[in-house]
This record gives sequence, structure tokens and C-alpha cells, in this order.
Amino acid sequence: MTIGFAVCGSFCTFSAMFPAMEQVAKAHTLVPIFSRSAYTVDSRFGTAQSHIRRAEEICGKTPLATIEQVEPIGPKKLLDALVIAPCTGNTLAKLAHSIADGPVTMAAKSHLRNGRPILIAVSTNDALAGAAENIGKLLGRKNYFFVPFGQDDPLRKPTSMVADFKLLLSALDAALNGQQLQPILLRDFGC
Repeated sequence: MTIGFAVCGSFCTFSAMFPAMEQVAKAHTLVPIFSRSAYTVDSRFGTAQSHIRRAEEICGKTPLATIEQVEPIGPKKLLDALVIAPCTGNTLAKLAHSIADGPVTMAAKSHLRNGRPILIAVSTNDALAGAAENIGKLLGRKNYFFVPFGQDDPLRKPTSMVADFKLLLSALDAALNGQQLQPILLRDFGC
């Protein structure tokens, strides 16, 4: 199967995301997609170019990084599923409100026209605050599925949640079968 693998700018999770990307690449053909931030921002977690190179090595192709590049995903039925990992609070909000103003959100909008699954790997410091409403909206929408997630540091960051990237491939397999991997909320989880 052909899977879109969209990467947003939650840079602190890239060390967990790339091994998950490698695992998915062993089972499926991947089309990498980078948000503007993931494609351009250098951070203390590495340079944009180093992340782009790593995705190219794993997927065997250069990430799509513009609206124009991802728009054909839907009309040409290019993907069997779209993974958004990590999915930031900003991207969650845009998806929940049907805003398609960047490569990742446009890929999602274009892909949804075919009634195929989108798998979200949450990574946001306000999952139990401002982003909770958007997570709730997407949980109730058809064709949206989540990688199980939990609080990553409940004492120092009580509203922060992150997906367990080790469960991404299992969650993808479930989503491809129209099912949500359970339990969706993890206990005793940390990264």
C-alpha cells in the first residue's frame, strides 16, 4: 500500500518519529510530506536539511513540501492512508476547522475526498487545554484515527500529550481496516 507520511514541526518527537517511519517503510511504500516548519526550521533537535535527508533515506524520495505538490493526492487517489506524525496542536486546530493552508492540511483535505483513513499521532503541549476541543472534534469524524497517546510529563507539563510512536504501525493497520486501535488513552506513559 502507499502511505503518505506527513511530518509537522513538533521537533522534540522526531527522535521517536523517524524509527516509526522506518518501521512503516518496511511494510508500505511511503510518500513523505513536510509542513512548512518541518521543511524550513532549524532547532536544537537538528537542522531542517538533516531531517529532510533522513526522510529521503527512509522513503527513497524527496518530501513534498508545497500545496501545489500535495493537491493531486485526492484527485489522483495517490494514497491508501495518510499518517500525520507528529501532529501539532496547530495542525489539529486546522484539521478540526477544515483549514487547508499548508502542505499537510491540504494533503489531508485532498486525501479525505476519497473516504480513506487519516492517522494522527498527537504531539502538543496543550492537548488537555486548548487542543482538547480539536482532538474531540476529530475523534468524532469519519476517517480520522489516532495513534494511542498519553501524558508525557504530567507533573511538569500537565496538559501535554504525545502519541506512542511505537504503536504507529499497529494503529495504521487498524485504521486501514476502519478501526481505532485501543486503548486510545494510555496510562503510565512517558517519552
